[in-house]
Amino acid sequence: MSIVFHWFLPTNGDGRRLVEPEAPVPGVAGGPRPATLGYLTQITSAAEDFGFEGALTPAGPWCDDAWITTAALAQRTRRLKFLVAFRPGVTSPTLAAQMSATYQFHTNGRLLLNVVTGGDSAEQHAFGDWLGKDERYVRCGEFLDIVRTLWAGTVVDYEGTHIQVERGALGRQPDPIPPVYFAGSSPAALAIAARHADVYLTWGEPPEQVAEKLDRVRSLAAAQGRTLRFGIRLHVVSRDSSASAWAAADALLDGISDEAIAEVHARMSTTESEGQKRMLALHGGTRADLEVSPNLWAGVGLARGGAGTALVGSHHEVADRIEDYRAIGIDEFILSGYPHLEELYWFGEGVLPVLEERGSWTRPEEVAEGMHTGSISSGGVAFGVVPPPGDPLPAPPT
Repeated sequence: MSIVFHWFLPTNGDGRRLVEPEAPVPGVAGGPRPATLGYLTQITSAAEDFGFEGALTPAGPWCDDAWITTAALAQRTRRLKFLVAFRPGVTSPTLAAQMSATYQFHTNGRLLLNVVTGGDSAEQHAFGDWLGKDERYVRCGEFLDIVRTLWAGTVVDYEGTHIQVERGALGRQPDPIPPVYFAGSSPAALAIAARHADVYLTWGEPPEQVAEKLDRVRSLAAAQGRTLRFGIRLHVVSRDSSASAWAAADALLDGISDEAIAEVHARMSTTESEGQKRMLALHGGTRADLEVSPNLWAGVGLARGGAGTALVGSHHEVADRIEDYRAIGIDEFILSGYPHLEELYWFGEGVLPVLEERGSWTRPEEVAEGMHTGSISSGGVAFGVVPPPGDPLPAPPT
């Protein structure tokens, strides 16, 4: 089966570095890029043209709302799916089930659902959610019980510890039912994943650590008679040469002082998230020894929370590491890079053809015959389509 690739939508803004100066510096390329609908459309259009399956949108007070943003972008794309992140603790399960069904109807079935239970109490408090971490997972399980029952077309009467629903029902069921993506590294999270997830997600730890986690989830899911798919969240820095890639990775930290790194590390060290703790342990808050596994760079985590590692190297090296993760059971890759538009092109033009040639990735049929510059019949040069020898290109239409 082909590897599945998703990209990331930077709905809190973008830039050439992990932290951009507040105002552009004249004569120096860079500066903050706002997450306008126009800019996000450029990213989604490129991802769609390259053959990505979907695009992840984050959830948090620091970014734009995922449902509204992707609903707008769905009207500007044809095939790309949207992995919409949302928090069960601040949404009614009946409303979430209804929103999912409506989204599927108006986008022709392009919703993927990323359930974010919430690993940081301070952030949850900002949303009005005051449950402790373990109780949030209990509630998340109840939430997904209700949502899946509603999706099946059943009237719901439910009396849980945290959620009660009486005569819950939908006027329309989602078609298709959106797959549920779920992440978390604590025992409580793994138990919920085993029971409810279609795709279990992990951040980009070294392959041996990822393999150990996947084995635990597989075992828990098998005990419930279920089989899951697995995905990984990584950044990428891919260039024509390894040296160029590592120079580009180092440049992402330009302008970030050691004091700022120490401040970020101290703040992130208070997290309740087991996954975030595992990310922090990879770099320890220092710039030294950031290549924690071949071509796996932990430098992103010095300046931001969440996914903190990147695959760095030549296009062939990055393809090799992707195949290493595939060998331990990773089916789907959710990737990003800075800036997200330019790095998407580096990956799409550099890595995807390597994986396609090796048979690890299959380009979707609808994009296999032409990309970006149009089809031969419309006067452009199609990606991967070479005219027969001596057969001239037709004149462009007038």
